[in-house]
Amino acid sequence: MERPVRGRHYPGSLAELLAWFPDDEACSDFLEWLRWPAGVVCPTCGSAKGWRTREGRWSCAGCARRVSVTAGTIFDGTRTPLTVWFQAAWQMTAQKNGISALGLQRVLGLGSYQTAWAMLHRYRRAMVRPGRDRLAGMVEVDETLVGGLTPGRKGRAIGAKDLVAVAVEQDGEGLGRCRLELIADAGALSLGRFLTDNVVEGSTVITDGWQGYRSATKGYRHDRRVVTGGDPAALMPGVHRVASLLKRWLLGTHQGGISSTHLPDYLDEFTFRFNRRTSRARGLLFFRLLEQSVDHAPVRYRDLVVDPSIGNPRANHPTGPRSRPGTLALPPADRPWRADSR
Repeated sequence: MERPVRGRHYPGSLAELLAWFPDDEACSDFLEWLRWPAGVVCPTCGSAKGWRTREGRWSCAGCARRVSVTAGTIFDGTRTPLTVWFQAAWQMTAQKNGISALGLQRVLGLGSYQTAWAMLHRYRRAMVRPGRDRLAGMVEVDETLVGGLTPGRKGRAIGAKDLVAVAVEQDGEGLGRCRLELIADAGALSLGRFLTDNVVEGSTVITDGWQGYRSATKGYRHDRRVVTGGDPAALMPGVHRVASLLKRWLLGTHQGGISSTHLPDYLDEFTFRFNRRTSRARGLLFFRLLEQSVDHAPVRYRDLVVDPSIGNPRANHPTGPRSRPGTLALPPADRPWRADSR
């Protein structure tokens, strides 16, 4: 697709969003255009011939399969109307610091916190684009501890906190893209795997004097900067700035209430925001999120709340009844505030 244009490919304001997507049918048509810009193609046999059914699905002439625009995406099987999904995506991307599940529940008037929580987590899963380009050039790498204070623990001792690896490109006097990943420890094996997955071989990796980086940086040009009583942030300002922004965002938007089991999803959201921080149009982030959502495999509620390794519920997931919210496509109200004077 050509470079998206405001007013043609995506709405540029809340007023335009409401005008573009007044009902679920318009939302469904937009997702269909994102998924099949050249026309519907059957995901089973690849045929482009077929017809529209009365239910709004596409019936394939090749294999007779009925195809829904949401099938095979993060919206697969959802009982939440698309108008609610679109409003959630807008609230998540249009605001600089995003929105929490409780905030989304209040803004959209949802009856269930679980619904808001699950929608945001599904969107977070879609924020990581498969096969994305790795970092290159001059890359600063370090680790940071995320979580509450642990008495008696210092340095790289994890304790009750989570250890997050941080990598950020140097871009002249500014910063380029970043990568964040939850790691088990600061050993050479964990650090080496993080570098392999996120940094192009042959790049210059800038680290502190931690011994684990000696063998972890094989295949890279290693710029080792030892901190001897000075300010570590002066030697590697990029990773320290990113780590500081991450912690401020977690404490500000989410009040620090992040569990270890779901921290990777929040790291993906922060990366999505940071790497697109120079975007002039917030509506473009809305477009990118939906574009990646229709290209992502389904994410079930069970995937979010059950640990696949042991089959048990994950820690710190919302409990209580789940609800099915109604569509936000409501008929215009005839000035209800004047009802008493008529």
